[in-house]
Amino acid sequence: MNQTAIKQLATAVIETELEAISGLLNQIDDQFVEACKIMLSCKGRVIVIGMGKSGHIGNKIAATLASTGTPAFFVHPAEASHGDLGMITTEDVLLIISSSGETHEVNQILPQLLRLGTKSVAMTGKPDSTLARHADVHINVAVTKEACPLGLAPTSSTTAALVMGDALAISLLESRGFTREDFAKSHPAGQLGRRLLLHVKEIMHKGEDIPKVTETAMLTDGILEMTGKRLGMVAVVDTQNHILGVYTDGDLRRSLEFGQNPTSTPIAELMHKNPVTIRRNDLAVNALNKMQKHRIQGLLVVDHKQQLVGALNFQDLLQAGVV
Repeated sequence: MNQTAIKQLATAVIETELEAISGLLNQIDDQFVEACKIMLSCKGRVIVIGMGKSGHIGNKIAATLASTGTPAFFVHPAEASHGDLGMITTEDVLLIISSSGETHEVNQILPQLLRLGTKSVAMTGKPDSTLARHADVHINVAVTKEACPLGLAPTSSTTAALVMGDALAISLLESRGFTREDFAKSHPAGQLGRRLLLHVKEIMHKGEDIPKVTETAMLTDGILEMTGKRLGMVAVVDTQNHILGVYTDGDLRRSLEFGQNPTSTPIAELMHKNPVTIRRNDLAVNALNKMQKHRIQGLLVVDHKQQLVGALNFQDLLQAGVV
């Protein structure tokens, strides 16, 4: 087999599966809408069931539903007949996937599922199959042919089921008014979760770790404080802990360049007045945005009384995964 033949085969597979996906456009009908209504009104969870390759697709669909606002989990039909049926309640909704609609392991537990009175949505490629006829709603995912040249390995059919599952999940997401913030709550370890859930107060340096000096301090005192706290800046505060200004390591380089005497120059003469600050209850991503907007490497954190309560720099945001 040469390179040209391999490319031709791969292209043929993709074209066949593209055709299968395009065919789904004509299968978004009233049954699809009814399936969404049933899932939206579900007081329990969406239980996804499938065997073999359909089971793998079902696992992914269940995960997508769960992460987009529709509580769901996957139940293996073979395990269901050995006790896992106890996971399913009358308040749940079943999403049963089977290309043929005649999968033995699925149809074997179908009578028990029907006796529960649980609402069911079948996703098959055969509208006249046993599963399709017994479900409350049927979503047609029929494909013209599999991408497998032997017509045996589930390829186009599993892709179609996966895409239809995504269509269900996103339709439900929009119908529920599911937001980026809702998504972040179920993805706290991801970057989006950290950006939308992490607050400045959770990553800022506070207490004795805040680099600060009084307005009467000499430049030497500020340098020692800034070096010891290692945030690249030092706050200058009054006796009430209100911020008067900030002095940075960049200012230090300029001070030395212009020959300032560190031991005799008050830091208040060299500080930046009215520095950029942020509230401790702000999102950490807002701190990142402020740093980028003002082209600075650190921020002083204030409370509602504008008193200094913390400090953070770009490295803190980087370590927290906000960047």
